[in-house]
Amino acid sequence: MKVGFIGLGIMGRPMAKNLLKKKDQTGSELLVSDLNKEAVADLVASGAREATYAEIGAECSVIITMVPSGAIVQEILFGPDGVASTIRKGAMVCDMSSVTPVESRQCYERLKELGVGFVDAPVSGGEPGAINGNLAIMCGGDEKDFDVMKPWFDILGTSAVFLGPSGSGSTAKLANQMIVNNTIAVISEALVFVMKAGVDPEKVYLAIHCGLAGSAVLDAKAPMIFERNFKPGGPIRINHKDIKNCVATAHALDVPIPYTAQLYEILQTLKIHGHMDDDHGGIVQYFEKLADVEVKSGPGRGQFRKK
Repeated sequence: MKVGFIGLGIMGRPMAKNLLKKKDQTGSELLVSDLNKEAVADLVASGAREATYAEIGAECSVIITMVPSGAIVQEILFGPDGVASTIRKGAMVCDMSSVTPVESRQCYERLKELGVGFVDAPVSGGEPGAINGNLAIMCGGDEKDFDVMKPWFDILGTSAVFLGPSGSGSTAKLANQMIVNNTIAVISEALVFVMKAGVDPEKVYLAIHCGLAGSAVLDAKAPMIFERNFKPGGPIRINHKDIKNCVATAHALDVPIPYTAQLYEILQTLKIHGHMDDDHGGIVQYFEKLADVEVKSGPGRGQFRKK
């Protein structure tokens, strides 16, 4: 059996490597493709084989895409010499990218006409989750297709949940992004507040993280903020795109999302100031600019501390 994996970015590369590590378990050969030839060479050195989209379509029974946007997914699948130009009836395509529910349903319908299954299965967990194989996977489509993909989901993550019809996984991922990014924004605002007040923000974190204010997001991002470590595990540019999709989808559904709409403007401001390649923990920089203070551990420098 042959499996295709298209998209070897921050998330896709470690995900594909985890499939390679378990190839004896699945009995499958891995074919890979990406515009980044260094990433392709890395996977080839680990045991994969490079292939074009058309070759992956012709040879693979299961094809996974993990790319930055729905438009790129559509081009990979349905563009000239794309996967769909050669794909075989009965094959399975699984898109693990973060896209809109509408884009997922479009892929589902077009592939269904070719006799090909499609599951939208975006993930949460960032680069650490991709490396450690403990991603949360949110799935939409036909349940029988989810069952086909389950052995690969079990390699890539610790939780794969079937949610319902095509687009359900992408809807869940948008909700996930609303919660995660709004939480980071509130954490950032609070840390800037305590820094300006002259209290060590790291000590505040230690005081509150086991209480009701504690969360996985707080534990993941607060230490990065204290260390000024904005190396992307989940870059702002991807979250900017996802939050834009949240706003557009909510507007199409006539659902007001005032917090997330404001969050989009925060991310837009960070885009203007050149922070798109920072980790989304870098959202703190927006609030730091407003308050003219930088969050860091150690003696506070806020206005309430006596000189």
